[in-house]
Amino acid sequence: MAAPLTTTVCIVGGGPAGMMLGFLLARAGVDVIVLEKHGDFFRDFRGDTIHPSTLENFHELGLLDEFLKLPHQELRHIEAQIGDETYAAADFSHLPTRCKFVAFMPQWDFLAFVAAHAAKRKTFRLMMETEGVDLLRDGERVVGVRARGATGEVEIKALLTVAADGRHSTIRAKSGLEVMDFGAPMDVLWLRLSKRPDEQLESFGRAVPGRLIVMIDRGDYWQCAFVIAKGALDEMRKRDISELRNELARALPKLSDRVGELRSWDDAKLLTVAVDRLKTWHRPGLLCIGDAAHAMSPIGGIGINLAIQDAVAAANLLAETLRKGRLGEPDLAAVQRRRERPTRTTQNVQLFIQKQIIARVLTATRKLSAPLPLRLLNWFPYLRRFPARFVGLGVQPEHVRSRDDRSTLR
Repeated sequence: MAAPLTTTVCIVGGGPAGMMLGFLLARAGVDVIVLEKHGDFFRDFRGDTIHPSTLENFHELGLLDEFLKLPHQELRHIEAQIGDETYAAADFSHLPTRCKFVAFMPQWDFLAFVAAHAAKRKTFRLMMETEGVDLLRDGERVVGVRARGATGEVEIKALLTVAADGRHSTIRAKSGLEVMDFGAPMDVLWLRLSKRPDEQLESFGRAVPGRLIVMIDRGDYWQCAFVIAKGALDEMRKRDISELRNELARALPKLSDRVGELRSWDDAKLLTVAVDRLKTWHRPGLLCIGDAAHAMSPIGGIGINLAIQDAVAAANLLAETLRKGRLGEPDLAAVQRRRERPTRTTQNVQLFIQKQIIARVLTATRKLSAPLPLRLLNWFPYLRRFPARFVGLGVQPEHVRSRDDRSTLR
């Protein structure tokens, strides 16, 4: 085993929550180590939505113009197609933010951008190919992480350990914290179909009896979320891939000439949908944020937004205390108090949509009609601002208030 390392904060997981928290704390003068178990950030079909609230955070950090130079697509409206009728569902143009759109950007570009700016701080260290596998304890208190890397195991001792390693969090499992599972009636297959340069279709959702498909314009291809009943993939895979192609062609006739690009079931990547939340997000010396604290439904693509807002709030509340080398459980409880209400509210809305709309679409055998709320949004354009605010900003957007300690610049 390598010689132990010591830091103020050890963050397990180099996803959006972990990387943003690491950057903000290092920027505030706190010594941070971030562990990322993979050798790079490249993973296909990860959440690629950057919401207006996150873009506002980049503005507050003075990084927005540089960030928007990265290749991305911009979604300014959301439409839903029920049968053959199209309905306007959300309009981001009235948000009180500098960027009145949702940006679609490969997550590896987002993470690499944040990591590059974090690396400019002497107080930041990123350890790639290093996985947090267990917690170090001193009685009831967590005092760090046992990690496994390319050269073997290493112990990292820390005043605070942060679990930001996703919905299948190893650190959460090792903590013994109680998880409340709310269930989901669906899973999602991620698919990719080519996009022609002259196509003017907007990103939208399409519902037909038994199927729901969301199409996202990614520039030169369509990223398609094909919603299926929970656990249905095993049965589907017993059939030839041509049956999936035929279903797509019926649901998306304008793209029927491209469904042949799905050559095998390997081209359909499964996202197992889960909605859960920790009853308590912390123990002495340990804090869970992002999906490790609350797995979100993919509805609205807002899980990433909540994870980043967790990171911003945690940095705002903890940076000064950590700089002074002090940390009590009331400090960690304050993070949960700040972020639990928006998390709970968002999950309740997602659960309602899953049960009252998506579950009905997946079991429908007759022609679908648009639910009354969607029809109201179509009739009264002003109402489209409310779902836009829910998706674009969230229930309680956070603003960067942690300090910028310029002495940490390399």
